[in-house]
Amino acid sequence: MRHPHEEHSQHYKNGDPFDGKIIKAASLIKAARYTTVLTGAGSSTPSGIPDFRTPGSGLWTRFSPTDYASLTAFRHHPEEFFQWLRPLANLLVQADPNPSHVALSQLEEHGMVRSVITQNIDCLHQKAGSKVVIEVHGTLDTLSCIGCFKQFPSKRYMDAYLDDGTMPKCPHCNRILKPDVVLFGEQLPIKSWLKAKNEIKHCDLMIVAGSSLTVTPVCELPLLALNNQAKLILINLAPTYIDNYAEVLIHGDVSNVLPSIVEEVLRMNSL
Repeated sequence: MRHPHEEHSQHYKNGDPFDGKIIKAASLIKAARYTTVLTGAGSSTPSGIPDFRTPGSGLWTRFSPTDYASLTAFRHHPEEFFQWLRPLANLLVQADPNPSHVALSQLEEHGMVRSVITQNIDCLHQKAGSKVVIEVHGTLDTLSCIGCFKQFPSKRYMDAYLDDGTMPKCPHCNRILKPDVVLFGEQLPIKSWLKAKNEIKHCDLMIVAGSSLTVTPVCELPLLALNNQAKLILINLAPTYIDNYAEVLIHGDVSNVLPSIVEEVLRMNSL
């Protein structure tokens, strides 16, 4: 008599556009001791947030990052910076988590994901329910004064900024407040970066979801994981430099693939 798992697996494989990779990924997650996840822009594009580098649609194909999103541009032309940021900020504020965010929060809830390291600044992982989120490129959720360095929640200023473009200013020294996102010419936030590297040090499975792995130094994290003998699941529409080293490689939309993997993990748990 065939085991129910075998029957389901055969059925799933026959109807699986990824030739059984969903089941293999689920098996790795179920067997792992410590899983950490790295997400990039591809995990947020299904929520309506544009990425930065896709030819024709990426932000940097339409705007020069050094002209608009660099620390130099912010310091010398803050009005132009905030004017450029305004439509993007509006998208980020209104965006809702998509199924990929929900899937990762489910894995965390069931104790199968320890942390999410994200290159995104949109807080969608937190909105979906993830508790341990390490934002290595910063967040739009807070602002810091460039004069006295005090930090403030963005929601205190967001309505006026989105409504009429009012630049946020410090209530203590009246200097301009900078969004706590990493601009070109800035270092990564050191505490977040050290936390991310510590997660890589401890994990025996790493899931990369929706990242092209082209931005340093974050693109080096999967390689560090592999050097520590961790296994790698890689889900991204386009190829990456580390595809050949992945235990499971799926070139697909994370908002479709991750929910399928989680469904299979939970099914395995119910057997």
